[in-house]
Amino acid sequence: MNVQSEASRNFSRRGFLGLTAAAAAVPLLAACGGGSSSSSGGGAIKFWDMPWATPAYNDAAKKITESYAPTGSNGKAGYQLIQWNNFYQTFSSAIASKTGPAVSTGGGFQAFQFDQQGQIAYADKVIDALKKNGQFDDFLPGVLDPFKSDKGYVAVPWQLDMRVFWYRKSLFDQAGVALPTDWASLLDAGKALKKIGAFGFATGSGAGNNIGNHSMIMMMVNNGGGVFTKDGQLDVMNDRNVEATEYLLELVSNGIIDPAAVSYTSDNLNAQWKDKKAAFGPYVLGVPARVGDTSGDIMVASPIAGPHGDKHGLVFPNNIMMYKNTPSQESSEAFLTYYMGQLKELWRQKLMNALPVFKSITEMPEFTSDPNNVKIVKEWQPIAKTFAAQGTSLNANLAVLDGGQALNQFTQTILTGKTDAKTALTAFKTGLESVIKK
Repeated sequence: MNVQSEASRNFSRRGFLGLTAAAAAVPLLAACGGGSSSSSGGGAIKFWDMPWATPAYNDAAKKITESYAPTGSNGKAGYQLIQWNNFYQTFSSAIASKTGPAVSTGGGFQAFQFDQQGQIAYADKVIDALKKNGQFDDFLPGVLDPFKSDKGYVAVPWQLDMRVFWYRKSLFDQAGVALPTDWASLLDAGKALKKIGAFGFATGSGAGNNIGNHSMIMMMVNNGGGVFTKDGQLDVMNDRNVEATEYLLELVSNGIIDPAAVSYTSDNLNAQWKDKKAAFGPYVLGVPARVGDTSGDIMVASPIAGPHGDKHGLVFPNNIMMYKNTPSQESSEAFLTYYMGQLKELWRQKLMNALPVFKSITEMPEFTSDPNNVKIVKEWQPIAKTFAAQGTSLNANLAVLDGGQALNQFTQTILTGKTDAKTALTAFKTGLESVIKK
């Protein structure tokens, strides 16, 4: 992916935003022989982690890993940093040659891709251990559900990357308009904001910027729609998706979405927020720090209602997965259980720009000191849906959706406004049908 180094350092969502997406940009490899458990030598558990935030994050994660003191015959753990650039190829080739990790973080849908190849060790015993130590009851509502398959838990969630609406208060004050509560008032506010030179739905679909793609799905989901049925079948053309697409085209035709948004990189979008051109729009956690304005003028908005009363946001649940190729499955499970118990340190040190999965962490003063965090946990997390919507269970096809060309082309077509909803959705459906596994 074409990610600027500065963005990589300061914007932890590279992992979240489409590093899910990057995973999907690579065709799924055929299952590379052997899914059987075998030794990777040395007895120590290899934990591969990604640069989720600043280098201080990786230093802390490495310290947690190396501080692990196993009991009984369980092995110790070693930490290795894997860069996001070409990460899916790095994992694929290592797993094929049996030199890969026993446990890892990674792209949001990565576990489901490798599970399809028979390489994932299910996490049911880790979930059982979390039930025994009390952490199971500490999970925020619904965060485990997406990882439950017919065969077991494919991975264990550890952080949530949210898409929520943000707004700049001073621009609404200047335009003399109230914050939107539904789609109709968002359209009205956007027209008023346009008169003062501000955009009422800030987004972008330039190189390396997935916010445009996520905006499209978020609005479908916000309307009770989604790309899949409850049982995981493609359902692009449903009425709620058509309605959401027509509404997005209305925003474009009224100039509420910047005509240049189709080419905006993450840096361009940040600049719009910083320069008081963006008044409202979907974005990631930590926008004030991300764009360099912590004055309190940029804040999280409450969820808005679609035309039928639906209120939903979008979430990418990032997870830790285990692999069959391990010195000892019991050692992998013991280490992962330990690591889940240490996650609070990452938020205590304010190293994470994501929601934790545990209620107790969301109650820590280091987290609650940011009122935007508190609002996201209270108002957005309970109603957030994944790319699996209208269903709930994640699968490998979601990586193809998030990182494939079909969604990107759909987004760019909508943002240019030179289409109608059904034509654009039909092309989107055709594009997905050519790459989605039945």
